[in-house]
This record gives sequence, C-alpha cells and structure tokens, in this order.
Amino acid sequence: MFAALGDATRLELVSRLSDGERHSITELTAGLALSRQAVTKHLRVLDDAGLVNCERVGRESRFAIRPKAVADARDYLTRIATQWDASIARLRRLVEE
Repeated sequence: MFAALGDATRLELVSRLSDGERHSITELTAGLALSRQAVTKHLRVLDDAGLVNCERVGRESRFAIRPKAVADARDYLTRIATQWDASIARLRRLVEE
C-alpha cells in the first residue's frame, strides 16, 4: 500500500478521488500531463494495493477511493509516529541526564 502511495501521480489521483465520488478515467486525467493509458496504469496499481476500486458502468470504468483502506493506513502511521515520539522522548531524557 505504501509503495503505491510513494508516487506523486498516484497521490494526486487519491487526492482527486477523496471527494467520495466515482470518477471516470477522463475526469481523473483532466489537468494532468499524462495520457489516459498512463493514468489507467496508476489506477491499477492503486486498485491492486486496495486503495481504490473500479466499477464498470456501461463501457466506462469508474473509480472510487476505499475509505477504510486509507483510514487503516492513517491509523498505522499514527501508531508508528506515537512509537517514534516515545523513543525520541526516552532518548532526550537519557541525553539530558
């Protein structure tokens, strides 16, 4: 999941999808200096990572964010940040003593 989010284009796509609506590839490509095919590849990486899902509507693919997956990632990062904060606080106390 974090490898998928490690790309600036994919982060931009997640940001565009964060409104909770389903978007077509055409909508998501607007304003990007990428082809529809390139955006599709990025969306497939996000889909494989479980961050977005794809639904066929007629001949069109529409993508939406998976809020639970994003919340799980946020919760994990919060736990890691808390552990680092505690470790740094212990180190600070040790250095100051």
